[in-house]
Amino acid sequence: MGASKTDHFTDKQNEIAILAKALGHPARIAILEYLMTVDTCICGDIVNELPLAQPTVSQHLKELKNANLIKGNIEGNSICYCINEIEIDKMKSYFENISNALSTKKLNCC
Repeated sequence: MGASKTDHFTDKQNEIAILAKALGHPARIAILEYLMTVDTCICGDIVNELPLAQPTVSQHLKELKNANLIKGNIEGNSICYCINEIEIDKMKSYFENISNALSTKKLNCC
């Protein structure tokens, strides 16, 4: 079997792409914004905040968790979620690098 297309890119490029893909749905953005407003959260609380069915919210939570953008701890019959600050810092650093590169470069393009 041939090499995966992701094999042609750096680990960092693949990592940022996974994070960006996870952020590619407005429901996931809404979940992250909600988690920023609370200390901990139970899945049911998130379902109450979004105009989506519980299975749909669970799928979005799974995507965010697979990208390590959120962490979840089981507490009894519930899962409490919070934002994974390490992954957010990686994205922040990535965009800061782009911004810094653009500010030092002459923008005579297009």
